[in-house]
Amino acid sequence: MARTNIPVLDLEDYLSDDLTRKSKFVKELGEALIDIGFFSLTNHGIDLEHIDEAYAVAEEFFALSADTKAKYENKDGPKQRGHIPFGIEAAKGFTTPDLKEFWQTGRRLSADNPHVESIPPNIWPDEDLESFRPAIDGLYKKMDHLGVLLLEACALYLQKDKNWFVDMAQDGNTILRVIHYPPISPDADPNAVRAAQHEDINFITLLVGATADGLEVMDHDGEWIPVQGKHDHIIVDTGDMIQNITNGLYKAITHRVVNPTDAKGDRYSMPLFVHPRPDVDLSPRPEFFERTGGEAKYPNISAGDYLEQRLREIGLQKD
Repeated sequence: MARTNIPVLDLEDYLSDDLTRKSKFVKELGEALIDIGFFSLTNHGIDLEHIDEAYAVAEEFFALSADTKAKYENKDGPKQRGHIPFGIEAAKGFTTPDLKEFWQTGRRLSADNPHVESIPPNIWPDEDLESFRPAIDGLYKKMDHLGVLLLEACALYLQKDKNWFVDMAQDGNTILRVIHYPPISPDADPNAVRAAQHEDINFITLLVGATADGLEVMDHDGEWIPVQGKHDHIIVDTGDMIQNITNGLYKAITHRVVNPTDAKGDRYSMPLFVHPRPDVDLSPRPEFFERTGGEAKYPNISAGDYLEQRLREIGLQKD
């Protein structure tokens, strides 16, 4: 029988001084990521008003004219910052682009940071929408902090020091993506969907509740599980990079965003993709081989090379 939901965890358990509650959270997190690679997080500590504000400014931005939004597109280099227009990104293995446009922003490093060259500069629409930057950048910082806590728990379940993954992600190119799925045009490619089935590239993804349903997760038997968007929950999933380093112990599970029955409705969502630094070695660690078949299943590769390869595959970086 196919499951009908994903596990629900309470962050207050992890933040508790009660070691039993903390251990319970770590155990439930690890088991969820080994089983299905997804869970829903309650009591995440991010004000719902801040999430609502971020969605409001996102709606204002995407309502700007195409010419105005084009000012904030990196037309010549990799599309890791600013506005990425409709029809650019296609999921790995698909030729039809997803039915979405989005905005990406990320970490800022000081000029003397040794990793500053690996982080693209942010782009902001200040003159067209002054409220956009404080709302989106503020949400980024809160979600980035939450990501650190979850990486701690990911490491503790593996009986590693709690900073094992955190140190790899220190100064990494973690990105907040603000996505707009517009109404489905009558002229849209009949094969196009809002987000074709895919796995995320990064360590872990944190997704604040979307403004409409549509997200679905694939279960072990190939059945799709609808995941409802609620702002008081954050959906967390593991990506290909953490799957690679744990030799598949933590699973990157396939998910998608399906087209709505009401083609006239918009949808907005805001995932945070937590990335390690480009120099981090993602090679499968031998200590996980015994639990994953006895031998390495994934390539020896750096995070930087992995990301560059995947950006080419999905159309966000030219060859």
